[in-house]
Amino acid sequence: MKLSILYITISGNTRSFCQRLAEYSQEQVALDKTQLAIEVKEISENSLFESENDPFVAIVPTYLDGGNGLDSGTNEIMTNALGEYIEHENNATHCIGIIGNGNKNFNWQYCLTGKQYAEKFSVPFLAEYELRGTPDDLVRIYQVLSDYVKTVLT
Repeated sequence: MKLSILYITISGNTRSFCQRLAEYSQEQVALDKTQLAIEVKEISENSLFESENDPFVAIVPTYLDGGNGLDSGTNEIMTNALGEYIEHENNATHCIGIIGNGNKNFNWQYCLTGKQYAEKFSVPFLAEYELRGTPDDLVRIYQVLSDYVKTVLT
């Protein structure tokens, strides 16, 4: 099985995690060809919008406009290109889930953008991790994706 992951990165944390997740998936496939293979695609302000024809999961970091995440500070900034890419043509119909990342120091705002994307595109919020993610996060999120893809795509 194959799964595409679309992501946007500002500080490089999301790119680092996605690249390591793709490498981890390659290691798993090398051990067992039936495991989930993950391909990653970075979206940026300079990306040309394309039509996605296969299921994908989006990984989105949280950058908000200040506030506390409850009554203010809920407006996404800096990651809008990913949302616009998902909205392009029929891409949203191929989005099967969202993973969020952020910094736990921001309390209610932690992974808020990912949760907002899940609601906006009516897909599940599958998992979250902090900053660049730990090796345990890689294993955990890979397993979440593997299990989820088996139930959704088979």
